[in-house]
Amino acid sequence: MENTTRSVASPPDFSAMTLGIELGSTRIKAMLLDAGGVPVAQGEHQWENHLKAGVWTYDDGEIWAGLRAAYADLAADIRARYGCPMKQVGCIGVSAMMHGYLPFDKDGALLTPFRTWRNTMTGPAAQALTEAFGFNIPQRWSIAHLYQAMQNREPHLEHLAFLTTLAGYVHWRLTGEKVLGVGDASGMFPIDSKTCDYDASMLNIFESLAKDAGYPVSLRALLPRVLPAGSPAGRLTEAGARLLDASGTLQPGIPFCPPEGDAGTGMAATNSVAAHTGNISAGTSIFAMAVLDRPLSRVYPEIDLVTTPDGKPVAMVHCNNCTSDLNAWVSLFREAAALCGEQPDPPALYERLFQCSLGGAADAGGILPVNYDSGEGVTHFDAGRPLLLRQPDAPLTLANFMRAQIYSAIATLAIGLELLQEEHVQIARFSGHGGLFKTPGVAQRYLAAAVHAPVAVMETAGEGGPYGMALLAAYALRRAAGETLDEFLETRVFRSVPQKTLSPDPADTAGFAAFLKRYRAALEVERAAVLHL
Repeated sequence: MENTTRSVASPPDFSAMTLGIELGSTRIKAMLLDAGGVPVAQGEHQWENHLKAGVWTYDDGEIWAGLRAAYADLAADIRARYGCPMKQVGCIGVSAMMHGYLPFDKDGALLTPFRTWRNTMTGPAAQALTEAFGFNIPQRWSIAHLYQAMQNREPHLEHLAFLTTLAGYVHWRLTGEKVLGVGDASGMFPIDSKTCDYDASMLNIFESLAKDAGYPVSLRALLPRVLPAGSPAGRLTEAGARLLDASGTLQPGIPFCPPEGDAGTGMAATNSVAAHTGNISAGTSIFAMAVLDRPLSRVYPEIDLVTTPDGKPVAMVHCNNCTSDLNAWVSLFREAAALCGEQPDPPALYERLFQCSLGGAADAGGILPVNYDSGEGVTHFDAGRPLLLRQPDAPLTLANFMRAQIYSAIATLAIGLELLQEEHVQIARFSGHGGLFKTPGVAQRYLAAAVHAPVAVMETAGEGGPYGMALLAAYALRRAAGETLDEFLETRVFRSVPQKTLSPDPADTAGFAAFLKRYRAALEVERAAVLHL
């Protein structure tokens, strides 16, 4: 990973700094910000989910080994920059992939392997809950996993005492507090934005359904307590300090802010928490968030209704598949280069390939990847099979191929966002962040054409989730009385952050539209591949 942090010579006041940690799909990342919100040190650890017995998961041991490795990498960066260790920090925040299923018994033992957001095994439960609530419950939501487990009569349910997300799990182990930020909680169960808590009427409906299924429960007792951004959320315990920092240097007692999901950290990282703002996060998955000022006119199974970290309603179009297939192809190209005695640096290779795509045809010249590694809720797939199709007369050039790969990574999002356009949701521009935007002006340009709106990318866009989480920690540490999250971000963090905005290019817009028409048609081929391969 290219290090974009600022080098500082003199030993700093760590108590004025904030630390954000995010457990993402392919990397666990830690980032330290100074008092001005500028990244000054970072660390990371690569990991990958596994498909075991039909379930996308990460082993419990991998979570903790990866967390320690990412923190150790951060600690090494701090020592290299400052010549001293970090024993204290002003505030810590933990975020992670939203949704999924992590059930525990009364002694804190994990009852099943972690079922991640990527699983599409809860279709009947999600449909039943959507109908009962009059509110869209996607398959990846925690409550859908719980109700499906009830429908399947899974034996672990007789021992169930607590249910949380990955961020909530890590926060609990580090602080002893069973809490969750409202944004992450909104991917477990519907939230009432007026109370910043679980929707009371839907809690009652679920408990009635659970009782009818033979599992009488107090759902509120099972779920984490909900906290809005800025709330105190516990302190690092002695056991938590040792769990995070194997060297024993980090001291207990450090305050924590509420743990959040990657959607919430993306909103914070792009200054997109006020009404009429929107952001698009693009990495292993891709999702767009639009902060609403009014309810949607009806229930859409393709659109999640979640919240900002301070509880405002948000329409979320979430696509499970974005860069995984693209990454696999880039890895193949790197392997081919190695046959010729070359060992290109991965970031440099990505940049050259992305820049190469600009020379391709506006419609990608008839090359058509379908990038579905896994199921896809927006287009109603329960499983995926990555495909590469092309017209017989399509020029198979590297430029066309790479443009098609990037188009494919954003195509399903474009399909989902068409529904928000039908609802006349007004977003003046989207802010982009995540790995897809690391090469300046390429994916950003294509995305503007795909979503028919300007797309802004800040200098900090590549920092992503841990940056947003560290900003939420800064809000908890330094906010003034009565200062809202959007005021804090606008006036104290982003006022002077440089950004570049690209508006849709008419030729790109027409080219992407032609590509998307073929992509929709190719989804029928994808359905046949899922059925037969």
